[in-house]
Amino acid sequence: METVQSTIDEINDGIYRISTWVPEVSPDGFTFNQFLVMGEEPLLFHTGPRGMFPLVAEAVARITPVESLRWISFGHVEADECGSMNMWLTAAPDSQVTFGALGCDLSLNDMSDRPPRALAEGEVLDLGGRRVRQISTPHLPHGWEAQVLFEEVTGTLLCGDLFTQVGGGPAVTADDVVGPALDAEGMFHATSLAPATGRMLRSLGDLAPTTLAIMHGPSFRGDGRTALHELASGYEKLMAEA
Repeated sequence: METVQSTIDEINDGIYRISTWVPEVSPDGFTFNQFLVMGEEPLLFHTGPRGMFPLVAEAVARITPVESLRWISFGHVEADECGSMNMWLTAAPDSQVTFGALGCDLSLNDMSDRPPRALAEGEVLDLGGRRVRQISTPHLPHGWEAQVLFEEVTGTLLCGDLFTQVGGGPAVTADDVVGPALDAEGMFHATSLAPATGRMLRSLGDLAPTTLAIMHGPSFRGDGRTALHELASGYEKLMAEA
């Protein structure tokens, strides 16, 4: 896998986006983004696959010493989300995976080299200056154990594969992210479109996030509630047309 670019941008106060653009994934390329939430106990959201570990670790080290990481989390169990999880646990001896209880029971109690910290539904993890709330989103976008984290101080939704789009683009945009996400869905068919999909998306929108930290594509700054509600409507239209 040829990686041609890795960038670091602060997308909100103390929240950094580490982005690697990979040209082979689609005709327009594809970004793989990790998010570092700084606090007294820093949290890394998405680890990247094992092959990207040296690149991502080098980027993290430009922000904070890798060994200072305390928490490692992600949206669901998949190579680009948590493939290098155990490499991070080795590099940061005091770190621990933290995830919703279902994901721990299904996979992470076995897969993680150290026992993970299971989070109860809606539990808030205090990072010291930042607070992340665990929210389960089963099968949204995919995976029974799927979750998002909501950083309450900055209003940032760490939304994993939601709003996935192809191509590069800026680190942060105020432009439409719903149209490109629906275009990518037409290309990949990656989302589990189910009766509860729209309801869960609207529930996330009702948190009124002002920043959406998107794993594949630019992060979004603006009216996150409207964006999530419009994505719900777009998916419901796709289901009705199926």
